[in-house]
Amino acid sequence: MSRKKKKTPSESLAIMTELVLPNDTNTLNNLMGGKLLHWMDVASAIAAQRHSNRIVVTASVDNVSFSAPIALGNVVTLTAKVTRSFNSSMEVFIDVSAEDIPGGKKISSNQAFYTFVAVDQGGSPIDVPEVIPETDDEKEMYAGALRRRQLRLVLAKKMNPKDATELKSIFEND
Repeated sequence: MSRKKKKTPSESLAIMTELVLPNDTNTLNNLMGGKLLHWMDVASAIAAQRHSNRIVVTASVDNVSFSAPIALGNVVTLTAKVTRSFNSSMEVFIDVSAEDIPGGKKISSNQAFYTFVAVDQGGSPIDVPEVIPETDDEKEMYAGALRRRQLRLVLAKKMNPKDATELKSIFEND
């Protein structure tokens, strides 16, 4: 039996930068939400591929709220890294910021958790390396990942709430 490989979150770090061009915007000259979700999926997938060294497929995306519009001409920076892995799945945290360089303003726009599954050439799930968090932030993200995973599985009806041990206090009526 081989021992499972281990990697740190920083080994999966993916930073993607995009310039909001006219073709990326809606009629208000703000970045279209679908375009941003596409960029978020790409950056997160790169982080998951770096962690697993495999082809990955998107399994889920947690709630994404658009806190502030991103304007035409802004520079968008997407920063993603794996927070925790399970058997074949990986949770990836992505942070999005937008910068108006001439105006000297930078805003935090979005944050989300994506889940990816590593697959082999035939499309079957395959084991991924374990995540070893190093920083305090990475340790906090790692610790909360099991709760977030169980919540995703319960909401997708892939897990009985009674079996979600990390969420027990939410679902108990006592």
